[in-house]
Amino acid sequence: MYSSSLADAPVIREPLHAPVAHLVRGGVTEGVHYGSVVVLGAGGAVELQLGDVEAAFYPRSALKPVQAVAMVRAGLPLDGELLSLAAASHSGEERHLAGTRRILELAGVTEDDLRNVEDLPYAPAVRDGWIREGREPSRLAQNCSGKHAAMLYTCKLNGWSLDGYLDPAHPLQQAIAEIVEDLTGQRVARVTVDGCGAPLFSVSLHGLARAVSRVTASAPGTPEARVADAMRAHPEMASGTGRDVAALMHAVPGLLAKDGFEGVEVAALPDGRAVAVKISDGANRARVPVTAAALARAGVDPRLLTGFAGEPLLGGGEPVGRIRTARALDPVTVRACA
Repeated sequence: MYSSSLADAPVIREPLHAPVAHLVRGGVTEGVHYGSVVVLGAGGAVELQLGDVEAAFYPRSALKPVQAVAMVRAGLPLDGELLSLAAASHSGEERHLAGTRRILELAGVTEDDLRNVEDLPYAPAVRDGWIREGREPSRLAQNCSGKHAAMLYTCKLNGWSLDGYLDPAHPLQQAIAEIVEDLTGQRVARVTVDGCGAPLFSVSLHGLARAVSRVTASAPGTPEARVADAMRAHPEMASGTGRDVAALMHAVPGLLAKDGFEGVEVAALPDGRAVAVKISDGANRARVPVTAAALARAGVDPRLLTGFAGEPLLGGGEPVGRIRTARALDPVTVRACA
C-alpha cells in the first residue's frame, strides 16, 4: 500500500471549470472549451492546475489501468497484448475480439458469461463494416469486453461467483475499489454504473493523475509496472488502429496514456510526471490538443507533440483557423541569467 491513511473523498459539487481551449477562426475567437487540467512533477507535486482538479468527477475509461492493476494484484496472470486488452477501450477489430475470446478461454468461460452491454464496434470504419455485413451488436464487440473477460478470469482464479460480478458489493468490485483508493490516495466519493455496466468510481482529477503516475513509476515486476509495460508495448490493443491515444504513446517514449468518454485523458511518464485532463463538454477536438499542451508543460519535448495540435478549422475546405490551448499551458521557458 502507498499510504496507511487516505484523504477524504473529493467534494461532490458543480466543477469550477476554466477555459482550456479556444476555437480561433480568422483571428476571432469563435468558441471556448472549458475544462480542468492538472500537471504533476516527478515527485508528485502539483506543478500546474487549471479549473477544478479537486472536485469529484467520473474518470470513465481513463480509470481502466487502475482497474487492471487491481485484477493483477488479485492474481490475474495476463501479460503483453492480453493484459493491454484487459485495460482497453478497444475499437472492435478482429484482433480485439480474438484476444477477448482467448481470455475467456483461459478462464474457462464463454461469451455468454459476459455481462457488459451488447454493442457494435467503437471505431466508425469497423462499425460500418459490421453493418454492411449484417452483423448484430454483441458483448464481444463492445469496447470494454476485454476488461469484462479479465474480470471473469479474476473471479474464477479467486473462487468468486461469476453471477453478479458487476455488483459493487461483489468481492471483485470491492477489491478494485480498494486499489482505486490506494492508488489515488483518497476515498471514493460515489459509485455509479459506467456505460458498459461495470461500477464506476468517482475520484478527483488530481487523484486520477496521482494514480496513473504511481502506475508508471512503480518498480519493475510489480502489478503496476506489468500493466504499464503491457499498455506501452501494445497501445493498439488498449485502443485501436489510428486512435489518437495510441499515436501519442508511439510519439512519446515511455508514455502511458488512456482516454475516457466525456473528454477525459490521463498520461504519465516512467519518472512519475503525469497530466490529467477533463473537457467539460466532452469534446475530443479539445481533449487531444489540451493533453498534448499539458504534456509539453510537464516537460515533454514539444517537437514530439506537433501531430496532436488538433484538426484545423476549415472554411470552404481550406484551413482558416485552429484550436489554441490556454496560455497557462504554454511550456515554461527557463532563461539563463545575463
